[in-house]
Amino acid sequence: MAKTYKNLVAEALSQIREIFPWDLQDQLAHQPDTLVVDIREPNEVATGTIAKALLIPRGILESACEWGYSDTVPILVNARQQPVVLVCRSGNRSALAALTLQQLGYEQVYSLKTGIRGWNDYELPLVTPTGEPVDGEWADQLLNPPVLTQESV
Repeated sequence: MAKTYKNLVAEALSQIREIFPWDLQDQLAHQPDTLVVDIREPNEVATGTIAKALLIPRGILESACEWGYSDTVPILVNARQQPVVLVCRSGNRSALAALTLQQLGYEQVYSLKTGIRGWNDYELPLVTPTGEPVDGEWADQLLNPPVLTQESV
């Protein structure tokens, strides 16, 4: 029987570590070598991201982790022994990505539980990709789009 997205995420969550936004804030203050990787698409990141996060869309994450590809991101390739926190909108895609990085040999991988929505809900600062502050209320509207169901189509 085919699995659903929800099934895949649940399986990944059982195999990875998650970190809450307030714990990530603390970790960033005390472990400056923590690498935050925002795996959302560029149009999503425009709503706001965590300061100094690497912006690597989920679609190229695996090739960004390895030498020899046009998508290679050296800082990520060299981060296999340091803390890496993956971020998406809600924590689902980042859970799948965390499992992938573990399979690629990353030793200290975390998924941001509740994603960037939770970060914003906790009123932690968001910035644009160029580093400008983002209004949390404005971001909240964009981070919570309506959910489509089969009946709504």
